[in-house]
Amino acid sequence: MSAAVSSAASPAAQAVAVLVTRARKAQAAINAWSQAQLDELATAAGWAIMEPSRNRMLAEIAVRDTGLGTVEDKINKNHRKTLGLMRDLQGAISTGVLAEIPELGITEIARPVGVVAAVVPSTNPGATPANNIINALKCGNAVILSPSPKGYSTAAKLLEFIHAEFARIGAPADLVQTLPHPVTKELSKELMKQCDLVVITGSQANVRAGYSSGTPALGVGAGNVAVIVDDSADLDDAAQKIMRSKIFDNATSCSSENSLIIHAAVYDRMLAALAKAGGALLTTDEKTTLQAVMFPGGKLSPAVTAQSVKRICEVAGLTRPEALGSKCLMVEEAAFGQSAPFSGEKLSPVMALYKARDFDHACDIMKSIYAYQGNGHSCGIHTKNDEHIQRLGLEMTVCRVIVNQAHAIANGGNFDNGLPFSLTMGCGTWGGNSFSENLNYRHFMNTTRIVRTIPSREPSVDDIFGNYRKKHGI
Repeated sequence: MSAAVSSAASPAAQAVAVLVTRARKAQAAINAWSQAQLDELATAAGWAIMEPSRNRMLAEIAVRDTGLGTVEDKINKNHRKTLGLMRDLQGAISTGVLAEIPELGITEIARPVGVVAAVVPSTNPGATPANNIINALKCGNAVILSPSPKGYSTAAKLLEFIHAEFARIGAPADLVQTLPHPVTKELSKELMKQCDLVVITGSQANVRAGYSSGTPALGVGAGNVAVIVDDSADLDDAAQKIMRSKIFDNATSCSSENSLIIHAAVYDRMLAALAKAGGALLTTDEKTTLQAVMFPGGKLSPAVTAQSVKRICEVAGLTRPEALGSKCLMVEEAAFGQSAPFSGEKLSPVMALYKARDFDHACDIMKSIYAYQGNGHSCGIHTKNDEHIQRLGLEMTVCRVIVNQAHAIANGGNFDNGLPFSLTMGCGTWGGNSFSENLNYRHFMNTTRIVRTIPSREPSVDDIFGNYRKKHGI
C-alpha cells in the first residue's frame, strides 16, 4: 500500500503519510536482516520495558496520567507479559524458510507484512504496545502506534527507551513511531487506511473502525468473563484465585472475572470463602446505590473504571466498614441485559454473583450473560469434573475455557499454561473478530509458498463417492 497522498489531502492524511513513508524506508532497510538480527531487534525492544527502572517509570506515568490501575501491578504486568513473550519467541522462525514439506513439494517462507498500525488502550498503555512492537519487529516489520490520549505519555516514553536500545544495536529508529500529540480520531483512521495491517486492542468503536478501514485488521471483542464454581470445586483455592485475578490492576484486564455462577449446594460456603479472601457482599440497598453511580444512563461510568474499592465507595457514598475495607465488592444478581447492568463488563473490582441449581442451570446462566455481552471472549470454571470442562468447550461460544486458574492471569498466557503471552484476545466470529487465538508473532507475518510438482495424487470418482453411492443406492 502506498503512503503517497495528494497535495489536496487533509492535514491528517498528509501527516500520517510522512510517518508511513519513514516507516517503509526503515522497514526496507532491515528487509534482508537475518533471524539473529531480528531476534536482537525484538530483544532490544523487550529490554526497553523490562529494565527495572524503566519499567517502574512507565508504570508510574501510566497510573499518573490515565488514573487507571496501580503502579505495582503495572510493573508486574509489564515484566511478566514481556518476559513471557520473549520466552515464546525464543527459537521461533520468523524470516526465511519456515518449513520444507517434500512429500507435498511445498517450501514455506516467512515474509514481513510491512507497516503495522497498533491501536492501543489506556488500560495497558505500556504492556500492550510493547507486546505489539516486539511481535512486529520479530517478523521484520515497522510499527506506528495510535495511543489513547491519556496513554500517550506512556507510549512516548516507551518509544524513547526503545530508540535508545536501537541506537545501541544500530537499528533504524523509524521502525517504531507514534502518531503526533494530540492523537485524534482522524489521525488514527488515516493511519489505519495507509498501513498494511491494523492491530486494535481497546474499545469496540476502535475495533469497528479498524475492520471498516479497508486494511486487513485484527481486532478484539468485548470481555465479560463469567466463571462457574461447581459443587466439586476446591472452594478456598477457587476464592483465592478469583480474588487475585479480579483485583489485579484494579480490574483493568478484559479477562478479569465479572460474574461468578455458583452451584447452589456450595453457594453459602463459597460466599464465606470469598469473604475470607477479601470480598464484601453488598446489601440490596447498597447494590441499588452502587448501580446508580456505576451505570448512569445504563453505561459504565469512567468515575469507577479501574478504581480501588475505597474510591468506588467514596464515589457511590457507601460507608459500611466491611465494604470500605474490602478488596472487591460483590452483588447478587439473577437477571441479564441492559436492565441488569451488573451482568455486563464492569472493569472495576466489582463482581456479580449468580446462584445455579445445577450445572445445566449454570450453563444456561452463562449463555444468557454472553447473549448480552462478552460473546466469543472466554469463560472459566473451578471444578474437579472433567465432563463439565468438556461441556463448556463444546457448548459455550467462547475461544478460551480457563480451568482452575486465576482467569486474568491465565487468559493472556501464563508460565503454567500453554497459551501464548498476549494482551490481545481474538474472539472469533462469535465476538465479531477475524481470529480466535491470542495474538502472537505468527499474525505479523505473511507466508510465501514455493510449489513444485509431485507424483499425481488424483483419485478415481469411486474412491471418493463409492461408499456414499452404495449406501444410498445411487
